[in-house]
Amino acid sequence: MRRPKKYESGEATQYISRRAALRKLQLSLNDFRRLCILKGVYPREPKHRRRAQKGSSDIKILYHAKDIRFLLHEPIVWTLRDYKIFAKKSGRDRAIKDFRNLKRRLAMFPEIKLDHIVKERYPTFIDALKDLDDCLTLLFLFSTFPSLHLIPREQSNLCRRLTIEFLHYVIASKSLRKVFISIKGYYFQAEIKGQKVTWIVPHYYPFKPQSRHEVDFKVMSIFVEFYTIMLGFTNFRLYHSLNLAYPPQFPSNMLQDNADTLKDESSFVSDRITALNFELLRTDKVQEDEEEPDIDMELLEQDGDSKRIIKMKQEAQEVTRLRSLFKGLKFFINREVPREPLVIIIRSFGGKVSWDSSVFSGATYDESDETITHQIVDRPSLSTQYISRDYIQPQWIFDCVNQRQLLPTNKYFLGEQLPPHLSPFVDAKRDTYIPPEEKALHDPSLIETHAQSDEESEDDATAEQEEDDTVEQELLDAQLQRAYQQETAEYKKYGGADGVNEDEEDSDEEDFDEEEQESDDDDEEEELDEKAQRLLEEKQKMSVQSGKVHKVNKRQVHKAEVDEHRLQARMVKPRHRNLFRKLIREKQTKEKEEWLLRKKRRTIETDAKEAKKLAKREARKAAAAAAAAAAHLGAK
Repeated sequence: MRRPKKYESGEATQYISRRAALRKLQLSLNDFRRLCILKGVYPREPKHRRRAQKGSSDIKILYHAKDIRFLLHEPIVWTLRDYKIFAKKSGRDRAIKDFRNLKRRLAMFPEIKLDHIVKERYPTFIDALKDLDDCLTLLFLFSTFPSLHLIPREQSNLCRRLTIEFLHYVIASKSLRKVFISIKGYYFQAEIKGQKVTWIVPHYYPFKPQSRHEVDFKVMSIFVEFYTIMLGFTNFRLYHSLNLAYPPQFPSNMLQDNADTLKDESSFVSDRITALNFELLRTDKVQEDEEEPDIDMELLEQDGDSKRIIKMKQEAQEVTRLRSLFKGLKFFINREVPREPLVIIIRSFGGKVSWDSSVFSGATYDESDETITHQIVDRPSLSTQYISRDYIQPQWIFDCVNQRQLLPTNKYFLGEQLPPHLSPFVDAKRDTYIPPEEKALHDPSLIETHAQSDEESEDDATAEQEEDDTVEQELLDAQLQRAYQQETAEYKKYGGADGVNEDEEDSDEEDFDEEEQESDDDDEEEELDEKAQRLLEEKQKMSVQSGKVHKVNKRQVHKAEVDEHRLQARMVKPRHRNLFRKLIREKQTKEKEEWLLRKKRRTIETDAKEAKKLAKREARKAAAAAAAAAAHLGAK
C-alpha cells in the first residue's frame, strides 16, 4: 500500500479555496456569490488554517470541498452559464444591428427557477416558519425602497404585495402577540402554528441615497430574490389553512401602480395602508369570530392535575382574551399619527379603525361619528373634542397589547407625560438591572396606587411645613435668648452689688442640714448586705439588653473579595486562563452597565423630585402673594 504524501489526506483535502472553487465550477465571482446565497453555502473557518491551506500562511477564503461538489449538480449553474452565452450572442446581434434576431433572443431570455431550492432548504413547513424572521424584516425594508439602479421597481412592488398578504393573514388569524416601538422601527411578534415569528417594520422616512461603499444593494437584492419565492409559498399555505382565497383580490383602486402613484411616495405608502383596512374574501361561510383557538380545551381537561396542563390552560385562556382585546371599540387616527402599525395592531385584536378621508384614502367612517370610542392623537391639544370618546396617545395601544388588558387612559391623555415604554422581548428573570416599573408588572404589590402617591405628597408637604416651623422656632429662641441676656446684664448692673439679708442666711443653714441628711443616707446604702448585691448582679446578667449595630467595614470586605479573586485566578490552569479572563471581563462589563443604569435612574428621580418641590414652592409663594394682595385690598 502506497504511503500518502503530505497534504493528500486529512484537513488539507476537506477545504478548498474560493479561487479553486471558481475554476472548478467555471463561474464568475458574481455568479458564484449569487449561487452560494441561493443555496445557503458560506465560507468556513478551519481548525488548523495552515494545514487546510497546504502549508500556506496567507489568509484565504475557504469552503468545504463537499459543499462545492454539491454545487456541481445544481441546475442553476447551467442557467448562469446560459447568461454568459446570451450576453455574448445579444451583444453580437446589437453590434451588427440584427435587431430581428435580437428581439427573438430577448423573448427566449433564460430565467432562474428557485422553487426546488426552497423545497430543498425547507423540507417541512415548520422549517420555513422558523426561518421567517430575516425574510420578513428584509422584505418590509425593500417594500419602502424607490426604484434604484440595482433594485427595480417591480421587486419593491412584489415585496410590498407579499408583506401586505402576510399582514392580512396575521389580522385574519389574530396571531399577533407582542409589539414594541424602537429607534429601528416597530417590532412585531406573531405566533403561527406554534412558532414565534418576529419582524421589524421600519419607520417611514423619505429615502436617502447611500453610497456603494456603505450598503451592497446587489447582495441584498439576491437575498430578496430568494425570500420572495419563499414568502409566496408560505402565504399560499397560510391562506389555505384559514380557508381564504389566494391571491387575495383587492379593489381596483388599491395597489395599482400607475404614473401618479409611483411619482408620489406618500401616496404609494397610503395605498399600502388602505389595503390593510380591507376585508378579505373567504372560501367558506365561517366568520372570524367563530374561529376556535389552536389548543383544544376539552383535551386539556382530561389531565387536569398536572402543573404543566394547568399552565397551558391559563395561557390558552389569556390568548383567547387577547384575541378579542379591542373587540367592540372604534378608533379614529389623527393625521399626525403613523397609521400603518396602529392599523395592524387594532385590526389584529378585533377593533375597527379609520382616519381622515380628505387626507388619506380608504377611510371607513368620519371623525364626526358618535360611536367612536377612542381617538389617537399625538399633539398637546385639540380645538374640538367630543365628550363620548377618549383622546389618547399612540403608546396606549402598544402597552395594552403587551400587558394583555385595557389599561386606564388617564396616563395617556393629551399633554400627559407618558409612562416608560417597556420592551416585552426581554427576560423577566434576568440578572441585570430591572426598572421598578417592570418589577411592578410582575409583582402587583409594588404598583403605586393613588392613595400611596397622595400619602407621599402629604408627607412631603408635612416635611416642608416642619422645616418652616423649625426655622421660625429657631428665630424665636434666638430672640428670647437675646432678651434673657439683656435682663441678666441689667440685674448684675443694678441689683448684684447689694448686701446679703438675714433671710438668705437662714436659708443657707437649712441647705446645710439637708446636705448632712443626704450624706447619712449614702452611708446606709453602702452598708447593704453582700448577698443582695450579688443577687442584683445576677439579675442584671439575666436581663435582655438592646443589641448594638455592627458597622461593616467596606474596605475590609472589598479587600477580602480581591484576595479571593486572586486565589481563584491562581488555581486556574494555564490553558484555561484566557477563558477565565474573558468571563471576568464580561462580568465586570455587566456590573458596570447595571451601575450606570442605576445611576441614571437616581439622577432622573432626584431631578424630578427637585422640579416637583420647586413647583410646589412657586405655587405656595403665588398663593401667599395672592392672599396678601386680597388682604391689602380688603384693608383699603
